[in-house]
Amino acid sequence: MEEEGSKHVTKSEVMDGRDIMELVENEKVFSNFVDDKFRDLDRDCDGHLSLKELTPAVADIGAALGLPPQGTDTDSDHIYAQVLSEFTHGKDRKVSKTEFKKVLSDFLVGMAAGLKRDPIVILRIDGEDLLEFVDSPAFEPEMMSILSEIDIPGGSLTDYINKAFEKLTVDKGMPPVLDSWVTSNIIAPAIQACGVDQVQPASHDTFFVEFKKVAQVVAQRLKEQPVIVAHSENTFDGAGIRRLLSNKFELDKTLDSALKSIPKDQNGKISKDCARLALDLLAPSAGLPPFGAVYQMDQVITESCKMFNVDDGKLVKEDEFKKILTELLGSIMLQLEGNPISVSTNSVVHEPLTSASTLLQPSSM
Repeated sequence: MEEEGSKHVTKSEVMDGRDIMELVENEKVFSNFVDDKFRDLDRDCDGHLSLKELTPAVADIGAALGLPPQGTDTDSDHIYAQVLSEFTHGKDRKVSKTEFKKVLSDFLVGMAAGLKRDPIVILRIDGEDLLEFVDSPAFEPEMMSILSEIDIPGGSLTDYINKAFEKLTVDKGMPPVLDSWVTSNIIAPAIQACGVDQVQPASHDTFFVEFKKVAQVVAQRLKEQPVIVAHSENTFDGAGIRRLLSNKFELDKTLDSALKSIPKDQNGKISKDCARLALDLLAPSAGLPPFGAVYQMDQVITESCKMFNVDDGKLVKEDEFKKILTELLGSIMLQLEGNPISVSTNSVVHEPLTSASTLLQPSSM
């Protein structure tokens, strides 16, 4: 949410990675950027970063990747560990500024490549589009369609109004209502201000009249306190996997890199049930989302894993594990080519929490 003194965000701003690449490619500017960040992190001023001093940087990178806070999710914690390992090369040692700069550069270049492939649109939702929708001829027929999709046995008028707001999207000028901040600071106060009966059943006529009143108040609240939303649209059609599989050198390099992070027994064998973890490590190179990020993709991956019995826990040699991963990627590719998956995501951009590091804050870019 915008506060006095915060950076102004335009009505629509596209994040496609160009600003990040300009930063990294300008040697003088990037060196100054690294110097500032390194100085902030190097609390004991010894010219190296300890594991403890690297913690804020790792946390910021995790946040940029959209991960939950460290310590709240086992799978995400593994990724945090991998980020730290990139800095330390898997050893319990301090990191020089040169090493810090190299890893940070690689991360930012990868982040820019991801944004170039899948740009994020930053929307400033200020009530104008919502008010325009409410006053348009399309309002009643579209709300009639939405109402027909809602079925809340014994639900009150308030229940139906809340559910209807959940079904309005950013193209109608509505920020994602599933965000608790939006619910408690925009929707709930508007319903209260309109004096909507908490018990009254939702008849069609009453719903349209009361919903319109509430929507107008919501638009006014958004005008007073605009909400910033990050919007992205992605289609997973297997093209990224096909590119990876068609380049044997790149495929072998990517597999070798992923397997460095996979646990092995004393004989160097790998459990097949590590396949999902390995796929997550391969995801950026294959144009796939992390497991757990897109429900439809999770189903495709799970189906492919069943086909190759990856959950049987058998130990296999590294070459056999690579073969399984390659076949898994091929199976996922074929499923996506036959039935591409398109997803649209919207998330509210909240003001960043106070942190010991400002490594990835936009104002620093």
